[in-house]
Amino acid sequence: MASDDLQQLDDWLGPLLARLQAHERRRLARLVATDLRRSQRERIKSQHNPDGSPFAPRRSRDRQGTIRRDAMFSKIRTAKYLRTRSSPNAATAGFFGRVASIARTHQYGLRDRVTENGPRVKYAERELLGFSDADRKRVSDGILDFLDGDL
Repeated sequence: MASDDLQQLDDWLGPLLARLQAHERRRLARLVATDLRRSQRERIKSQHNPDGSPFAPRRSRDRQGTIRRDAMFSKIRTAKYLRTRSSPNAATAGFFGRVASIARTHQYGLRDRVTENGPRVKYAERELLGFSDADRKRVSDGILDFLDGDL
């Protein structure tokens, strides 16, 4: 999602959210963050970037020399690693700690070591976290449902 889209969302929601009490904003932020975590997890599971393009295939090989075909990021997408944080003023779904370093390497296509003393390798860019049009709609619908009292 571009920064101008975020600004439009903020301009639209600001007056509505300002009328809520702190505990209501915290509850709303927790609901939004949990919903975003769920959608990010499903997108990572389907091995797609936020724009809908598939992840770049992995280049590592197993012992027989064939490329591994199992899904990437099967552990990193669990709730243990893909966490949410919320406060009355913010909602966050992301990676924290050591896992954040691994996710950052893939998110931006950085160089890192495959093993502790192994060679440095340039990883393909795979956007683990990001907003899609469906995510933007999901957030706005969730907020409107909350304000209507449906949640």
